[in-house]
Amino acid sequence: MGRLRSKYRSETSQTETQNLKLNGSREEDAKRLLTNDLFVEAFKVLRENLTGQWHGSTVHDVEARESIWLALRLLDRIEVHLSSIIETGEMARIMDQQHPYI
Repeated sequence: MGRLRSKYRSETSQTETQNLKLNGSREEDAKRLLTNDLFVEAFKVLRENLTGQWHGSTVHDVEARESIWLALRLLDRIEVHLSSIIETGEMARIMDQQHPYI
């Protein structure tokens, strides 16, 4: 029974270490994207174009406005998701530093 617990702890520790490395890599990738000038420009231009289309739509063009609204929300969700990856990586690193045995 003791061997099984020891083996399980070892496997769990290796899996957690691999997950931390993977999260660290994801965090770095997300940071690179959110600070990449071309990526930032693309989101800005898309948002401006969509907003312009929305403002230029006619009163009767409800379907187009709803599509534009959904596209704008999607841009927001992508940015929030990437920010969340960064924050999760930072929290994991802090937890690992403060509580390395948890």
